[in-house]
Amino acid sequence: MARRIGIGTQDFEKVRMNDHFYIDKTKLIQEWWESGDEVTLITRPRRFGKTLNMSMLEKFYSVQYANRSDLFEGLFIWREKSPDGETLPYGDKYRKLQGTYPVLFISFAGIKENHFAGARENICRTIEEQYNKHDYLCESGLLNDKEKDFYQRVTAQMPDGVAAVSLRSLSDFLGRYYGKKVIILLDEYDTPMQEAFINGYWDEMTAFIRSLFNSTFKTNPYLERALMTGITRISKESVFSDLNNLEVVTTTSKKYTDCFGFTEEEVFSVLKEYDMADRERQVKDWYDGFCFGKRRDIYNPWSVINFLDKGKVGAYWANTSSNGLGDKLIREGNPEVKKNFERLIQGEEIWMEIDEQIIYDQLFTKKNAVWSLLLASGYLKVKDYRSHMTEYGVWKEEYELSLTNLETRIMFMNMVRGGVV
Repeated sequence: MARRIGIGTQDFEKVRMNDHFYIDKTKLIQEWWESGDEVTLITRPRRFGKTLNMSMLEKFYSVQYANRSDLFEGLFIWREKSPDGETLPYGDKYRKLQGTYPVLFISFAGIKENHFAGARENICRTIEEQYNKHDYLCESGLLNDKEKDFYQRVTAQMPDGVAAVSLRSLSDFLGRYYGKKVIILLDEYDTPMQEAFINGYWDEMTAFIRSLFNSTFKTNPYLERALMTGITRISKESVFSDLNNLEVVTTTSKKYTDCFGFTEEEVFSVLKEYDMADRERQVKDWYDGFCFGKRRDIYNPWSVINFLDKGKVGAYWANTSSNGLGDKLIREGNPEVKKNFERLIQGEEIWMEIDEQIIYDQLFTKKNAVWSLLLASGYLKVKDYRSHMTEYGVWKEEYELSLTNLETRIMFMNMVRGGVV
């Protein structure tokens, strides 16, 4: 019997306990831990399982889930033997690792205010919620009077100085209580920055986020590891200027290539489970085409899940949120941008220099910035790459780009018909 489809469920525990449809991505747990990277940023398009994976990591590492091995039974990370009976070298290691670290799981996904004061307050409130979850620390006897006073000062209205060191201090408190350094998971780190750019408070937000990130991820001796996810790789100069310990994994990187999204093998197996094997070609045309590193067979998970649920193809992913920034960049772009955009809609490819670091305050002035943003957002895919020296002695790296699949092509065609672009 096919598993039940749960649309939009992003909590790993809920998915597992309700036996909802789930494609095993626990390989990420092993790959991330074995990498040894102290602070990691992984960028992937929206609706590609970032939040569910972060929830999975929380449930695996957090001491709050020390007795929840049932959540991982039967999954990759819990196996002691391979399908062919070979003993796996990591099996026992990860069974012992599960539920042994204090974890802070934070999401900036809801920070979408149209003014800085509101966005700042919501970020501070998100941090305050973390403090509220661990208020047992104040009764533990580990904190002195000054530390208890600081604990009470962490509110939605806390001053910048308190906000900047708030997560670092909570890491200290938790580390002392559990005798282990803290793992920090920050989901959708770039949402406040995108909203700040769109709504005109970029400078205030970057200054605030930069001080918070520096204290949390760079000068935090109580940090074991940290993982951030987002859609874009914001330029180091904007918010990561002091983080020389940051490992950045973008859609062109070699790491974690099959940990987000569905591979073709996974999709075809699922179609058989739901008696839809005869729809492989249709699903491939609509939802395949995403490229992560050297993997060329990544399918859009949101659209595939909706297809399984509804039994018909549709622009499910394209309709999940506003594409306002991309629309604006294309609409207000120069004639060359519009010409290249028309070529893409007609099914052609374009060659472009791409800088995967998104400098938001230069999006409307920097050449090719629109294509970098559309690539990071998943609307474009890399088909080929070349590098060469120009006649002027300049080294150029160029990518051959095309629209990702039929779903994205239909989305942009509808935008043109509607006069948006």
